[in-house]
Amino acid sequence: MNFNLPEEIKEFQKAVHKFAKERMAPRAEAIDAKAEFSRENWRDLSEMGLLGLPFPEEYGGTAASPLATTIAMESVARAGVDGGTTLAWGAHTILAGVPIWLLGSNRQKERYLPKLANGEWIGGFGLTEPDSGSDAASLRTTAEKKGDRYILNGSKMFITNGAVGDLFVVFAATDKKKGNRGISAFIVERGFAGFSVGEELNKMGNRTSTTTPLYFDNCEVPEENLLGQENMGFLSVGKETLEWERSCMIAPLVGGMEFVLEECTRYAKERKQFGSSIANFQAIQHKLADIKVAIEASRLLIYRVACMKARGQSAMMEASIAKLFVTESAVRVANEAVQIFGGYGYIHDYPVERFYRDVKLGTLGAGTSEVQKMIIAAEMLKRKGF
Repeated sequence: MNFNLPEEIKEFQKAVHKFAKERMAPRAEAIDAKAEFSRENWRDLSEMGLLGLPFPEEYGGTAASPLATTIAMESVARAGVDGGTTLAWGAHTILAGVPIWLLGSNRQKERYLPKLANGEWIGGFGLTEPDSGSDAASLRTTAEKKGDRYILNGSKMFITNGAVGDLFVVFAATDKKKGNRGISAFIVERGFAGFSVGEELNKMGNRTSTTTPLYFDNCEVPEENLLGQENMGFLSVGKETLEWERSCMIAPLVGGMEFVLEECTRYAKERKQFGSSIANFQAIQHKLADIKVAIEASRLLIYRVACMKARGQSAMMEASIAKLFVTESAVRVANEAVQIFGGYGYIHDYPVERFYRDVKLGTLGAGTSEVQKMIIAAEMLKRKGF
């Protein structure tokens, strides 16, 4: 197995990191403190061609591979860009854009992908509900076909980009008797009759991404906005999206850990206690080593999933392994980083405090850590050789 990245991807990696470090990272502390979605960051992502990375060029994208997309998201976070911005970007490109690209009709791709790629429209993803999170198949939102429209009723919860989004990929039950085989996906535009957005939620971390409920009160969705086949939304759109989410969208956690390691290493060399740099203390060295090991292992796991997606392979178990390991590792790394910084790590002036708050979401969204273990066990038990 060749672990060397192609030269063109290495150059792309450097360019993205440099751009994000110079243009976006300097805003991180201020926008986090104000819990403000940054339109400036969004324009920067658009200018760099990052909002439509994996989309075909004919729809305004750059036809980047899953690996290149993963590396770009990792590189932006490694520059020190806040977690809310990378979360909003992932919800837009991966959760809203990728399913339209992979499973949408030609009309849907022509109408929506160019607007998502250039940042004119912002996308989101509506699966989670007030009473169904990890058990997404038990959702209560319904879609009833009436003439040339579907009528949606229900609500969604914890929706990234809710307050700023222009379109959402929304899941609703079209045949309640069939369970997860009776769920369909729809492209819902903000201006559709019967659609509304709730108040923003005040979050612990990722504060620069807007998070809201979505409401559907006899919401009228044209039948041509059915994404994929009726009753197959959860098994096609949901499955495909979750595999991308559990690789590309956790890449910023790997980049964030790398950024934190750089900050911790610099601080450990500068901080003096007992007449010596704390970097000379074995306890601190062990923490730095543990962080480095977590980063290297995490990177290999997400790159493996990206390469599998590029080959068209199913990666349900591998994506869950990556998601579980990377998100839990990021929480441990954040804790160790704050410990290295001591009291300074507990105040807003240092980025490890922000990282500490941001990373916890990774163990909750896209299926909790406990659900990832269930998926891994189920996939393992049904495969030959175990």
